[in-house]
Amino acid sequence: MTQDNQDLTKGPLARKILFFSAPLIVSNLLQVLFNVADIAVVGRFAGASALGSVGSTTILVTMFTSFLIGVSGGINVLTALYLGSGDRKGVRETVHSALLFSVLTGLVLLLIGAVFSKGILQLLNTKPELIDGAVLYIRIYFLGMPALAVYNFGNAVFSAAGDTKRPLKYLSMAGVVNIILNLFFVIVCHMGVAGVAVSSIISQYLSAFLVAAALFRTKDIYGLKRSELRLNRSKTVNIIRIGIPAGFQNAIFQIANLFVQAGVNSFDATMVAGNAAAANADALVYDVMAAFYTACGSFMGQNFGAGNRKRVRNSYLISLAYSFGIGMIMGIGLVVLGQQFLSLFSTDADVIEAGMIRLSIMGVCYGFSAFMDCTIMASRALGKSMIPMIIVILGSCVFRVVWIYTVFAYFHTILSLYSLYIFSWGITAIAEIIYFVHIYKKRMC
Repeated sequence: MTQDNQDLTKGPLARKILFFSAPLIVSNLLQVLFNVADIAVVGRFAGASALGSVGSTTILVTMFTSFLIGVSGGINVLTALYLGSGDRKGVRETVHSALLFSVLTGLVLLLIGAVFSKGILQLLNTKPELIDGAVLYIRIYFLGMPALAVYNFGNAVFSAAGDTKRPLKYLSMAGVVNIILNLFFVIVCHMGVAGVAVSSIISQYLSAFLVAAALFRTKDIYGLKRSELRLNRSKTVNIIRIGIPAGFQNAIFQIANLFVQAGVNSFDATMVAGNAAAANADALVYDVMAAFYTACGSFMGQNFGAGNRKRVRNSYLISLAYSFGIGMIMGIGLVVLGQQFLSLFSTDADVIEAGMIRLSIMGVCYGFSAFMDCTIMASRALGKSMIPMIIVILGSCVFRVVWIYTVFAYFHTILSLYSLYIFSWGITAIAEIIYFVHIYKKRMC
């Protein structure tokens, strides 16, 4: 392997997982900060209407990008599996099939966004005065879906090989370009919503080009060659079998969140605003924790391919410990520094007080989501994705909807609403761990 790559089947696990995850943490945080910059630019220089139009698309954008992230997770564990087993043919067939499959998936999402975006936004009860701007933004933004799919593919392949630095470098470069273009298109060209969308897709295609070019240049086993670009039937089926359920799982989460938001909307405007401000912490915490889930998939995949039973188990346990720990540290930090954090989004004392209710509950709960999410990734690393998807849909999606119409409907307090998170994570984690232990014993025999 080259200097940037790592053999994940050897060396001290705790140290390697930590150093492997560090660039991923920075990368995930940068994505959050770049998105915040987009919102800040359009809100400050294009007006409240433009800000509302872009904000109205958040759930839809998150739904589709989360789907692509889930698909790339399947690519990651399959590539790691073949790398760990030393199957050169399997690696090459997987990465070349995965690239084409990712492009096709991005094109399908582009078409869905172009054709059905207005209808979907209307179903989401987007305000009439914002609908035109929201549709314009989403249709332009979705032109970047193929590029987003390619970047996630490249990130998955490099991570499977133990190289998390190059994707971070490419994302950083594209992010800086995105901010500069945001300012140029919105302030200088007065393009408003369209300007933010155009700058986003340009930066997405730049990151996709950089990561794809790097894969075509590399001489490593996972490098791309034009002559080998074809869809291998068995490898494509494997990508679909693991990646598509993961993608649907991520997307369905956003549908469940609509019901949670409806519950929040049943309170006064101050509570709604406080919830919106405090919810900005979710992406920060979840994305940092997600770096260790990626590490879990990559380390388990390589070691499963190498037949190292003990190292497979320990990769899961160490990744789980790291993700739980960082989730608790960040969560408690948000409780302690909640006033300062919320003041970034509002100067209204009542809104900050309302936001502190959410932070005080969620802050001590974030870490426990690791027992669910890290275990799901561990099952995928062992080649199982469908059953974990069904479990998480029932436990963290259906359960939340039932909770809202029963427990929350009975008590109708903000505490009873926010409590659904820890209860849904808990029951889902128990079921996921039971399934993982069963699959682990079966696979390791």
